[in-house]
Amino acid sequence: MPSFYFDLVIDEEFKSQGGMILEDAEIAFDRAESLASELSAVRPELRSRGCAVRVTDCENRELYRTPVDPIPAWIKARRAAEGSLPPESSIPS
Repeated sequence: MPSFYFDLVIDEEFKSQGGMILEDAEIAFDRAESLASELSAVRPELRSRGCAVRVTDCENRELYRTPVDPIPAWIKARRAAEGSLPPESSIPS
C-alpha cells in the first residue's frame, strides 16, 4: 500500500501534518478533506486566508489540494453530480 503525506499550506509555506499508509489516493483525498474541516474548526484564524491541505506521494509530488475554508454543501453536491474534482485540486502533469 502506498504512503501519502499531508501538509498545511499557508501562503508559500508547507507545514507537515504527518503521513499515512492508505489503500489508495481516493482515501487519502478523503482524509485531506477531513483534516481541512478539522483545522477550520480548531484554527479559525486559517479561514479566509487561502490556506489549504495538500496530499503528496513518497516523491513529494502534489496529488490533491483542498481549502481549509469549508466548501458549501450545494457546491460539493453539484461537483459530485458532475463527477469533477474541485478546482482547488491539482494533479500535476
